[in-house]
Amino acid sequence: MQRSRSVPSGVSLKRLFPILALISFITVLLANSFTPARAQLPTPEIPRQEIRGVWITSNDLDILKDRAKVQDATSQLRRLNFNTLYPVVWNSGYVMYPSPVAQRKGIQPFVYKGTDGHDILADLIVQSHRQNLLVIPWFEFGFMAPPTSELAINHPDWLTQKQDGSQTSISAAGEVSWLNPFHPEVQQFITDLVLEVVTKYDVDGIQFDDHMSLPREFGYDRYTVALYARETNNNPPTNPDDPAWIQWRADKITAFMLQLNQAVKSQKPKAIFSVSPNYYDFAYKLHLQDWLTWVRMNIVDELIVQVYRHDLNSFTPKIVLPEIQESQQRIPTGIGIMAGLRNRPVSMQQIQAQVQAAQERGLGVTFFYYESLWERAPEPVAERQAAFQNLFRTPALRARI
Repeated sequence: MQRSRSVPSGVSLKRLFPILALISFITVLLANSFTPARAQLPTPEIPRQEIRGVWITSNDLDILKDRAKVQDATSQLRRLNFNTLYPVVWNSGYVMYPSPVAQRKGIQPFVYKGTDGHDILADLIVQSHRQNLLVIPWFEFGFMAPPTSELAINHPDWLTQKQDGSQTSISAAGEVSWLNPFHPEVQQFITDLVLEVVTKYDVDGIQFDDHMSLPREFGYDRYTVALYARETNNNPPTNPDDPAWIQWRADKITAFMLQLNQAVKSQKPKAIFSVSPNYYDFAYKLHLQDWLTWVRMNIVDELIVQVYRHDLNSFTPKIVLPEIQESQQRIPTGIGIMAGLRNRPVSMQQIQAQVQAAQERGLGVTFFYYESLWERAPEPVAERQAAFQNLFRTPALRARI
């Protein structure tokens, strides 16, 4: 059996001391050299903030015009632990604020003003921020415009069309034309409007919804046909559902959204780039809106998927789809819930069931729309507000940029 080595008897500990000291010094030096690397590790992520929002639509214009009503609305929303407002700024081919861009393009023969002549968007932002509410203006109509609007009439070359030459479709907003999302002048116009809002107002972000898209039947206008032929050496397929034709158009919209995001971030780097589409299969196949790719490309900072259903059995399957779960791992994600329409009120029981289903899955919520929260509802105002208070028991403030 081999014995372990021992220090020769003739060697004193004094002779080993310098060697031991050197080893100790080198050990300390090496330990210190690793300290900066530890400091460079990414800081822990801030917990993702729950979205508790409401869209403010053109139906809410009577409130938006009145400073006192805006003050009451924002304080009430804050008391009930909401945290985000999405006021419409682009609707029916018109903007909801004084816009030099719209004036130059000859599309805005009037200006929306408050009861005392004030800028209604500026007032809403100031009063909302006093209540620690975020304000993310909403470009509701996206590429959509009524055929009777000055936008459609004065810029016919901006419109796209179907194979049969028709230029309109029927939507929830009635008969609408569609701006050509592939046309550089259209892209520049939308970009200019968005940057006008981002730079002129103290906004916390900007939002685009399911109309930042194009129905699959469109894209057969002269400009787009020539562009497709130049890039592919083929004419567009006659079948609007052709997978390659769907993808080519969807990719063009994605490229524009990337450019738009970069333009916004260049002016306000921390602005929330929010998107509120329909569920993915519908959005991509029927409206060329490849929002899941947008999320994966880090174009989107916040996602709110519209799931307007009248019962829990049809609502729940749409909020557990894989693309929603994937988005939750990346960005704040919520569900758009119908709170009621003027001709179709929604019971608080239905709202509560859908909100609770979303909350159980870690999702935020945004309601369509403000007026239907409690002003136009089946239940009394006090009962309705108490129910919302019960849904949002504690505050969930979102950090301002």
